[in-house]
Amino acid sequence: MTRLREWLAAGYAGEMRYIGDRLEAYEHPSHVLDGARSVVMLAMNYRSVEPRSQAAGEGRVARYAWSADYHDLVHERLRSLAQVLLDAAPTARVRGVVDTAPLLEREFAQLAGLGWIGKNTLLLNARLGSWFFLAALLTDLELNYDDPFLGDHCGTCRACLDACPTGAFPVPYVLDSRKCISYLTIELRSAVPREMRAGMGDWLFGCDICQEVCPWNRHAPANAEKDFMASACSNPVELASLFWLDDAAFRRRFRHTPLWRPKRRGVLRNAAIVLGNQRDSDAVPGLARGLDDPEPMVRGACAWALGQCSGRQAMAVLRQRALIESDADVLTEIASAIDLHLERETREL
Repeated sequence: MTRLREWLAAGYAGEMRYIGDRLEAYEHPSHVLDGARSVVMLAMNYRSVEPRSQAAGEGRVARYAWSADYHDLVHERLRSLAQVLLDAAPTARVRGVVDTAPLLEREFAQLAGLGWIGKNTLLLNARLGSWFFLAALLTDLELNYDDPFLGDHCGTCRACLDACPTGAFPVPYVLDSRKCISYLTIELRSAVPREMRAGMGDWLFGCDICQEVCPWNRHAPANAEKDFMASACSNPVELASLFWLDDAAFRRRFRHTPLWRPKRRGVLRNAAIVLGNQRDSDAVPGLARGLDDPEPMVRGACAWALGQCSGRQAMAVLRQRALIESDADVLTEIASAIDLHLERETREL
């Protein structure tokens, strides 16, 4: 709890105020299940196929979000396990949780012997690497406790720290969420800070970079679970068409997937930034559509992206929107984008 308090005090939680709001609840599992005396920690491997090659106009999605919402599958397994416990002890109290309750799952997993916390702040297991979900089953029964995992097998390796394009690790074992691509694309509800946009690269949702470079993940096994198989439209995602999805269409496509969490406005904001980073002139029609979106945050991101795309078409779209735009933040983005175009034209003379 001391480290969590220090992390919050440093501002590393960013806009995730729900963590601080529930701070006292993290002190003991009894705040999640009254009378809790044991926590059964579980891991479920979600590594499936490898990421497909990505073309211009496409955005990457973190592996865990390639298919349906993992909460549903893991909760189903937890219910089955809970029933096994209740069959043996009918009067027991039990509750299964998957990363939504105020429970320090990672620390409890280490106490349960499942692995060690790596320099990228993820739990690492010598066999599974880090491609797994954590879940917990709480009960008021006193079970036989496992020995904690006391080692640290990261050694002198800095692969995860050095690979992070946004510098999200101020020191090993500490994550500044405000600079983490996963936070920027999922948890952040406002505009992505300008200085962070280029570092997002091609990531539409989440980020796997610090896991992809980890030596412990080189030989992690694949899971044949059909519910973890990538859908044809998620590995990767074609971006321009997203700007033609209204709220109802977005709901139909993403409602039961992890991409529902940032909602339509967040996904379209991210799509615009990825297209801007790619600087592909073929993206201009989609970005022009987004520049007329009802959401100011989407319009602002599209304006920035159009500024990154060279060509007269992008400039014309920006100037046309500037005549009718009413949101001050979007107008600022448009003005900056137009200035960037003028600077490029001046250099080319």
